[in-house]
Amino acid sequence: MKYLKLIIHSLETIILGAILLFFYIWRIEPRWVEWNHLDMPIKNLPSALIDKTVVQVSDIHIGETVDEDYIIRQFEKINAFGPDIMVYTGDFISPVRVNQAPFDQLEKALQHAARGKLATVAILGNHDYGILARNARRADSLVALLKKHAITVLRNDSLHIQGLNVIGIDDYWGRNFYPKVAMDKYHKDMANLVLCHNPDVCDLDIWDDYDGWILSGHTHGGQVRFPFQKATRLPVENKRYDEGLKHLTNGRTLYINKGLGHSIRLRWNVRPEITVFTLKRKE
Repeated sequence: MKYLKLIIHSLETIILGAILLFFYIWRIEPRWVEWNHLDMPIKNLPSALIDKTVVQVSDIHIGETVDEDYIIRQFEKINAFGPDIMVYTGDFISPVRVNQAPFDQLEKALQHAARGKLATVAILGNHDYGILARNARRADSLVALLKKHAITVLRNDSLHIQGLNVIGIDDYWGRNFYPKVAMDKYHKDMANLVLCHNPDVCDLDIWDDYDGWILSGHTHGGQVRFPFQKATRLPVENKRYDEGLKHLTNGRTLYINKGLGHSIRLRWNVRPEITVFTLKRKE
């Protein structure tokens, strides 16, 4: 009888622990946003931009599993911080049906959009092109909505911000992916920064002598990572591209943001992220 009680008590403890863990990964961590701060040394950076801040947000995924109120709260915190340059690296929405997109929810959030004092820039992600990343009309509608709220969308184009050349590559899986057109905007004698949603783009033969930073998202850090292990479920070909800082060939530096939203509301050891970069001149 004593051993039976012990077994029952152990089972109750295990079940309670499992319930608490599920509650944490379902309700707490997906909304427990982490702010990461890094220096961003860039060649040829103008003196006026030294110590200015670039804030990156990625993979908002507004839709059925990410409500706009949560995103608005994060936007308000970013605006209170006061970034100099604000960049969004794709996947604003999460369409769950072929003929529907949560533009009403996004419109509500964008009324509080995080903005930079000097510029607010965005690129598109695969979900912005619909479920199969092929709906060009939906992407165009999203771009029009972002522009309505004074967000500059770079689709294989660039924007000069007080001497910083920001290049935006359209989504790798979308219908407007022309990375060579985008990288033709690279100017070796300027300060440069590249935005591309999917980090697999870093392995394509498009970079030539580019020596600088690349900001990406897309992976969500895998969303679930068992302790002391790397995430295994990653939507990229190069499984090294999970999250965070990566030093690549030819002096390139890649940063993969873990995203504010999620595709499924589960996060474990991969908290949602806002990244703050402080611009430095690379000697």
